[in-house]
Amino acid sequence: MSKNKKIVLTVTAVLLIGVLIFMFLPEDKISDQKMTVTIGDRNFTAVLYDNKTAQEFYDRLPMTLEMSELNGNEKYHNLDKPLPINSSVAGHISKGDMRLFRDDCIVLFYDSFTSGYSYTNIGYIEDTDGLEEALGSGSVTVTFEAK
Repeated sequence: MSKNKKIVLTVTAVLLIGVLIFMFLPEDKISDQKMTVTIGDRNFTAVLYDNKTAQEFYDRLPMTLEMSELNGNEKYHNLDKPLPINSSVAGHISKGDMRLFRDDCIVLFYDSFTSGYSYTNIGYIEDTDGLEEALGSGSVTVTFEAK
């Protein structure tokens, strides 16, 4: 077998192994905790994941944050006190995802896309109808309350 064929086979094998590992990585489990996310006069229900980050975020509620616009797909706020992290490369981000960037930046996504950034999952908004309109194009005040 030629050297080029060995290299191609090796690269192909490594890629396939990576895909298989990614497919079988455990996903965050959903907890039974929910919260209300209020933006203007709109209320959304968010489901939290069963992890330390989501639990500590939940324990700090109620919380009202001034969230800034970023990239035309997300709102973010830098917290005064960090949260525990267990971050991983996001891959696909869905509209309504709530994630932690680094250990102190709450992010609420209002569009779906692919990302190579690392985040810790907090939760997601169940029904995202009207989310993008409620968040608008600039900074917005968002209130998170235990449900």
